[in-house]
Amino acid sequence: MKRKTNLIGWGFIAPAMICFVIFLLFPAIMAIYLSFTSYNGFTPSKFIGLDNYIRSFQDPIFLNSLKNVGIYVALFVPIVVILSFLLAVLLNNKMKGIKIFRILFYLPCLTSAVASSMVWKWLMNPSEGLLNQIFRLLHIPTSSWLNNSKTAMISIVIICVWSALASNIMIYLSALQNVPDSVYESAELDGAGPIRRLVSITFPLVAPTTYFVITMALIGAFQVFDQVYVLTSGGPANSTTVPLYLIYTNAFKEAQVGYACSQAMILFLLIMAITLIQRKYNKESLI
Repeated sequence: MKRKTNLIGWGFIAPAMICFVIFLLFPAIMAIYLSFTSYNGFTPSKFIGLDNYIRSFQDPIFLNSLKNVGIYVALFVPIVVILSFLLAVLLNNKMKGIKIFRILFYLPCLTSAVASSMVWKWLMNPSEGLLNQIFRLLHIPTSSWLNNSKTAMISIVIICVWSALASNIMIYLSALQNVPDSVYESAELDGAGPIRRLVSITFPLVAPTTYFVITMALIGAFQVFDQVYVLTSGGPANSTTVPLYLIYTNAFKEAQVGYACSQAMILFLLIMAITLIQRKYNKESLI
């Protein structure tokens, strides 16, 4: 009976395991191998050792892409975490019509990243964009948005925060709804005001959720690609070139698959190191 039960269990997970091996594990192993070769996607690969890794760390464009993604992460992660938490607190209130607001805030999550990026590209058009037209009506200085190297990355951060808020709000909202009302009632009887309850009760009780949101936001931020590809293509003047876009360019436009794989491995190790550090820090703070 135990053997039969085990066979049934393996039968249920077999399709997922097969897909994992074919579409995730095998490509990852191949990427590690190809990162040590001069493979260009067409001719047989030649083993060249660490040459691709050495070249990557000597490539000013790749180093610049790491700097750009560092700026993006430093702006995106704190903004999306703080805004998601505060908006979730507001949407957790029991008031008439609150479900409509929850639906409206969730709508960006249902929109394709490419489609929403195209809309934002029109909104941020320097001459015909709706944002600059509104600024002109209000006599506010207009911006070049995506066409200026000083504002392009900030514009992408704004767009990515808008698209990422929906899912994180829902995660926080589910955590907030599990907090007992009796805790707030006791704090209110003790004279704690709304801000005091938010800081001393709400935020500590959803700390594990905050850890999860920060972790996912960090991983997602380092893997930003869709918005950069659609909105700026890495420009202007490589000010929005991020590692994933550069990897795509090297692999599929420059036919340097081996070189692109080495950069992908460097990015993977960077994400893993930062995630482990963040995990250790959060565990200590939670304790």
